[in-house]
Amino acid sequence: MIKDYGYNVQKLYLEMMLADAEVFVRCQGIFDHTLFDRKLQDAAEFINEYAKGYNVLPDFEMVNASCRLDLVKPTELKEGHMTWLMDEFENFTRHKALERAIVASTDLLEKKNYGEVEALIKEAVQIGLARDMGTDYFADPRSRLMGLKDKNGQVSTGWPGMDRKLFGGFNRGELNIFAGGSGAGKSLFLANLGVNFALAGLNVVYLTLELSEALVSMRIDSMVTGVSTREIFKNLDDIEMKVKMIGKKSGMLQVKYMPSGKTVNDIRAYMKEYEIKCGKKVDVLLVDYMDLLMPIGKKISAENLFVKDKYVSEELRNLAMEKQCVFVTAAQLNRGAVEEVEFDHSHISGGLSKIQTADNVIGIFTSRAMRERGRYQLQLMKTRSSSGVGMKIDLEFNIETLKISDLPEDEQESNGATQRGTSSIIDSIKRKTEVQREEPTEGESVGKVRANVESSKLRAILNNMGNDEDE
Repeated sequence: MIKDYGYNVQKLYLEMMLADAEVFVRCQGIFDHTLFDRKLQDAAEFINEYAKGYNVLPDFEMVNASCRLDLVKPTELKEGHMTWLMDEFENFTRHKALERAIVASTDLLEKKNYGEVEALIKEAVQIGLARDMGTDYFADPRSRLMGLKDKNGQVSTGWPGMDRKLFGGFNRGELNIFAGGSGAGKSLFLANLGVNFALAGLNVVYLTLELSEALVSMRIDSMVTGVSTREIFKNLDDIEMKVKMIGKKSGMLQVKYMPSGKTVNDIRAYMKEYEIKCGKKVDVLLVDYMDLLMPIGKKISAENLFVKDKYVSEELRNLAMEKQCVFVTAAQLNRGAVEEVEFDHSHISGGLSKIQTADNVIGIFTSRAMRERGRYQLQLMKTRSSSGVGMKIDLEFNIETLKISDLPEDEQESNGATQRGTSSIIDSIKRKTEVQREEPTEGESVGKVRANVESSKLRAILNNMGNDEDE
């Protein structure tokens, strides 16, 4: 159905706006007199310029006398009429602007100026009025706070220790990043979170840009069923029964491979298709991982990580806010962070651009010895929803089933809520890496010798830490 935006309809828009100054002010941001019928353009321009110059609307007599029109003040206008006007005027403005953009695009297409065509169309399509006037802070504090709790937050990670540090868990509409070195377990953490969320009844989409759907799914099989990854194919009947039974009580968990180099628009399109075909809203989106995405419509050098990551992280956060879902991804730590026991923004590839955009950034610290002992450690590098920056969280890791879980309560307490346990690890490393000053060989500095000794000692300690602490 083609909407009629003829002379009489446009005349009614002007009449209703003149009758209600508040409505005119709300429409003024998209008011363009050149979009009106030629017979009304002078009147539309007169009204707009008069309002800008005097901060009041002209009366009907003034407009009619100046523009030789017969505008009539509507009678018995109600709130619903003004809502209708704003909807109609928004559609009218977008429609006319799009018509103009299409006409202007003809010449641009002949010149192959595709970027300008895209910009014109995009600008026209995005025309809209601000309907949300914000929060009346003093009006209803209880409803405001309960609304925040229900809409945005308190989505548990499935790890009570982390939930406590984050004041309840991850919030909808926020960007959460797990940062770790190569092989640190970024994919394992995302997969475990996917399982936790799905078992809690949420609809989860796991987008893998690196590993295959089959491999990710097999890992999840172990996490869900408790069967070792080495024993999966020996227990296919058991796996099938357990997965199907658990699935009946859980939300959806969709694993989708997406090649690296894709953009946030590709993710947006997939989410839309998912919602149409599955008939469900995506509650949680996991992207493994953000460093493999490219910005939308921008040619960025692969070496320019700061600029690339700035655009990608901003686009991801915008998508999280748009979809109001829990959004978790991962990022790479640089090589210099591998032997560190404390992380900061300098250790993240791309650095500040990711930190500045994200709502929560969580560093993954591990070593081979820690994994063999069944431990992972997280560090809150940034958090907007709590005061936990710098805090550490110790987690239990089952090397057979790949399941990551909270430490038992008694161990949490003995570790001083994770902080004293962390200190003992750090102190152990510091204590055992203290070496005596050695004499340098000819042509070699003292500092270089010491650095080599300390580095080799550190690696040895990390590899044998489990055995040392058990003694």
